[in-house]
This record gives sequence, structure tokens and C-alpha cells, in this order.
Amino acid sequence: MAAETAGTRLEERWRDILAVHARTLGEIDRALHPYGLGASDFEVLDLLATATPGEGEQCRVQNLVGRVHLSQSALSRLIARLEKDRLVERSVCAEDRRGVYVALTRKGRDLHAEVLPVQRAALARGLGE
Repeated sequence: MAAETAGTRLEERWRDILAVHARTLGEIDRALHPYGLGASDFEVLDLLATATPGEGEQCRVQNLVGRVHLSQSALSRLIARLEKDRLVERSVCAEDRRGVYVALTRKGRDLHAEVLPVQRAALARGLGE
């Protein structure tokens, strides 16, 4: 009986985490929609802005894979979309042709700075702070 109760509590905690995640993701998506961004789009821009402090500084796409909650193929499609919108630029590593770099453009850095407070406010609302 005790194991069943512990298992039930664990499952309830897991469902609570999923509910907070879904609520927060929805809040962020709604807040960023007027800017043409979704939560995952912003997450990549935010990681690039913090990983590469100066304009034109690059980050290997492979380094983003473990930090974004997307599959490698979904991340690649998202980066292609951001590139189409001229928010990021991709380039191939000269030393290792398999490596791909991504960098924020001026437009991407400006948009990130503009929506950062909007995202943080939505994050606070979603997390109930």
C-alpha cells in the first residue's frame, strides 16, 4: 500500500510539472505571437544572445541541441525559419565541413532585446510569480 501511495504521489508531482510547463509555454507563445515568434523561436534567440555576446559571433548548432527541447531535425527547421526571417545566419565550419555555425544578425539581436522583457513577464505569469 505504501509503495502504491508513493507511486501515486510521484505521478501527481509529474502531472503538476507537466501542467505548469503547458501553462507557461502557452503564456509565452501568446505573448510572443504579435512579434512573429513562438516560445521555441525565442529560446534559440535567447541562447544565441547569451552564448555569443557580440554581433556576428557564432555558436555551433550542435551546442544548441542539448539545450533546446527539440529534436535535431526540428531545431534545424527552426533555424532555417529564423534564417529566412533574417534573424540568424548559418555558415559551415571551414575546418570541419560537417559542422554548422549559427549567429544572430543585427535584426535578431534587436528583436531579442525588444521581446526579452515580454518573454520574462510571460514566464513570471506562467510560473505564478
